[in-house]
Amino acid sequence: MLHELRVENLLLIERAELRLAPGLNVLTGETGAGKTVLAHALDLLLGGRPRGAIVRPGAAEAYVEGVFDLPDDLRETLGERIPADAEDLVLARRVSAEGRSRALICGRSATAADLRATAGALLSFYGQHEHRRLTVASSQLAILDAACGPAQDALLEACAAAHFRARAARRELDELTGRAGARDRELDLLAYELHEIEAAEPDEDEQRRLRAARERLRHLDALRAAALGAGEALAPDDGLGAVGLLAAGGRELDGAAGLDEELDVVAERWRALALEAADISADLRRYAEGLDGDPGELDRVEERLTVLDRLERKHGGSIAAVLAHAEHCRTRLAELGDAEASLERARGVLDVALAERDELAARLRAARTAAAPALAEAVEAELAELAMEGASFAVELAEREPGPTGADAVELLLAPNSGVRAAPIRESASGGELSRVMLALLSVASDGSRATLVFDEIDAGIGGKTARAVGARLRGLAAGRQVLCITHLPQIASLAERHFSIAKDPAREPALATVAELAPGEVVGELVRMLGADAGDVAARRHARELLKAA
Repeated sequence: MLHELRVENLLLIERAELRLAPGLNVLTGETGAGKTVLAHALDLLLGGRPRGAIVRPGAAEAYVEGVFDLPDDLRETLGERIPADAEDLVLARRVSAEGRSRALICGRSATAADLRATAGALLSFYGQHEHRRLTVASSQLAILDAACGPAQDALLEACAAAHFRARAARRELDELTGRAGARDRELDLLAYELHEIEAAEPDEDEQRRLRAARERLRHLDALRAAALGAGEALAPDDGLGAVGLLAAGGRELDGAAGLDEELDVVAERWRALALEAADISADLRRYAEGLDGDPGELDRVEERLTVLDRLERKHGGSIAAVLAHAEHCRTRLAELGDAEASLERARGVLDVALAERDELAARLRAARTAAAPALAEAVEAELAELAMEGASFAVELAEREPGPTGADAVELLLAPNSGVRAAPIRESASGGELSRVMLALLSVASDGSRATLVFDEIDAGIGGKTARAVGARLRGLAAGRQVLCITHLPQIASLAERHFSIAKDPAREPALATVAELAPGEVVGELVRMLGADAGDVAARRHARELLKAA
């Protein structure tokens, strides 16, 4: 319940303080006196956006404060954001002349979103054109869901969660699928390059050996000539040559063996040199004879080196780089294989979420189908009490594309008079009729909340007996909760537990509006004014007293 509402420097109001009572509270005043200023004050407490130039001229800031009961569940939700010993919940909003705003919860700074979430559990605001929301499909669905009972909330929450999981899975699947073509091309290229490298089996040692062999094979004649020439010099077919001369010299040294140790050492070296020269000569001849080889060997070496060179040019310029690229191909192929698995996983997640959403949507539909006839019957009964006897009301369900609230579209149908075909309320109901339909729905499709209901002139477009009926329904709503109604109808004002009046003094510059609680004796005068009569009009005063007596 809202105990107190304080307003400072907001538009026409310099300072106002309303101490509200349980049940029905009304606020009345001349047109233009500033009744909607208080509606805007409540909107600010609900976290609404400040309008331009709302600060009273000459003031530094506007201030709005509401003192509410503090329910245990809200105390637990707010936790350390409010003092532990707080008995009431105080919500406030400051708006500077420059347009900056600051939200407060029990004197502690908060955001507008915090204020909206907190006040939303305490206040339900129905503005001057709020009944028009009944023509919006989402609002009609919410009304039917409220009539389904508290279990519907859990189903709606679960369905929305499944829907958003499905949407996220669909988005991931689309991204993976979109990359599938590029992935397939990359897979083909990687597989080809890896196969090419593995088939070639490149090896750095082999490459070094092949390059050496190519040089040898390219210069066979020169190598053969060099070997034979050197061998001929050592041991010619005719004449002594180096080997023969060394042998002759060795024989001379053998003749002096044992005579001088120093000469014996040199002689030993001579004999070793002679043997090495003979061995070298034989090796040179064998080398020259072995150079003949296979005539096609050079072609085979060149072909193999061409394969290795081509791989080097493609993959980094060296055999080491080629081998590193092969390893990269293996790693990337494994990653792309995981991507395929991710694609399958995304399909699985999507299928599960869609199945869960569809199952929850079916349960929502079953609950709505069961609740719709009872809601329609109850609303018809309420409309009869609101001076719409003979009106018929129906709730029509149709299938639509599944979404967070299920797969149902709801249409509220109204026939304002008997014998008239029911049609969607956006087509068949006037503004006054919409107001009464909304009151009827609030009466029968309550969400169980005990929040204060605030109505800002939703009685526009009605009068006479209908106004009295609407007032009775408002008072009925106020039987178990607090209701605040800004009204211009005396039939409604006469039913209030507490009556506030707002008046504007145009002689002030800028104009000043004041709000006062009316004493019982003052209420008659206000009702006379609302009836459009002069204060001294005896008949009007009698009518006003009759209204109060009938209340």
